[in-house]
Amino acid sequence: MTAQPDAVSLREITKDTVKSILALEVAEGQEDLVGDNGNSLAQALFEEKAWYRGIYAGDEPVGFLMLSIDREKPEFYLWRFMIDAKQQRKGYGKRAIELLIEEVRAQPEAKELTLHVMDLPHSAVSFYEALGFKLTGERDGDELVMSLPLRSEEHTSEL
Repeated sequence: MTAQPDAVSLREITKDTVKSILALEVAEGQEDLVGDNGNSLAQALFEEKAWYRGIYAGDEPVGFLMLSIDREKPEFYLWRFMIDAKQQRKGYGKRAIELLIEEVRAQPEAKELTLHVMDLPHSAVSFYEALGFKLTGERDGDELVMSLPLRSEEHTSEL
């Protein structure tokens, strides 16, 4: 039975769940769009700014995401995001990003959430645009930068 997107949760990865997260794979043709979960977790071990979670539909692991959080700047950057090939097109990815946005928005210093997508015809630009992200016009090598404002700027005028 397939879990509904509203049953999606972001969970800490533990010694008991890491193997199931490592077993997740992107669909054929997506390998050039996202880093391998094993490499991502290895990077997270040596990067104090890394915050990562397994994506679950009910009790089944279906994906992985990782942020880079620099609270001093402040900067919240979606570093990695993947949904297993067998679990795509079920609404899990959309719901996971919505949950992530809620999580980041709850951080008092967070003003925006940024990410990079490959500049390829089959990239995830339209997926992120549907969630409110906008292309910034910036590039980082062969990647496009996208941003989601989390708070409306307070404008004060002096009359």
